[in-house]
Amino acid sequence: MKGKYLVFSLLAVILIFSSCKMSNKQLHRLQEMETGVSSPTTVEELEDAIQKYSQRVEDVTSANAQIGVWYKMIASRYLDRKMYGEALKNYQKAIEFYPTNQNLYYWVGVCAGFMAQSSLDYEGTGYNSQKMNYYRLAESAYKQAIKIDGRFTRPMYGISVLYILELDESEKAIPYLEKLLTIDTKNTDAMLLLARAYYTQYDFERAVEIYDDIIKVTKSEIRKAEAANLKAQVLETMYN
Repeated sequence: MKGKYLVFSLLAVILIFSSCKMSNKQLHRLQEMETGVSSPTTVEELEDAIQKYSQRVEDVTSANAQIGVWYKMIASRYLDRKMYGEALKNYQKAIEFYPTNQNLYYWVGVCAGFMAQSSLDYEGTGYNSQKMNYYRLAESAYKQAIKIDGRFTRPMYGISVLYILELDESEKAIPYLEKLLTIDTKNTDAMLLLARAYYTQYDFERAVEIYDDIIKVTKSEIRKAEAANLKAQVLETMYN
């Protein structure tokens, strides 16, 4: 019996989403066919109707939850193939079903960033509005992910890359990177980015301190050499 209800429920979902012109009368008729409930009057009929409609709600809810999961899975497949536009569309669809999932917003930010990088000024106007729209979408998506989970470091790093490397707004990245490093204290990628942000803001002493911190905490000789080289460049700038 449960399988019968699920079939009818899925049919209802399909019909509702595929036909915007369906009247209230048609919807009511569809519900009657699905549940076998028309116009209950007695206590027994009303109790039976409540039970049947409760099952319908549960089945439709389960179906919608699964649809959201499928959108997320499709988006991930597109992302694996570097088809960022299609991935973005499907992550946005998944958010309609899971609007409080911080990971979905993070991946919207990632995809929007890639789409911005591939956007060109095809009309030759000298200003690429599409690129900026994608960057601002990435920014808002990262912020929403952080709003949902204040300890989610990946969007903190993502929005910092956006501000420093793409939008030339390094000062906005500093609070995010400082917060990230209170959570992941030995994240040398974030430390390098933060040092660069301070450098662009002419806070050379703070940049040098961070490069020293990297040299202390990293076990990678390559990363130590990189930090030492960048530190030397900052010191040269300071003294010249």
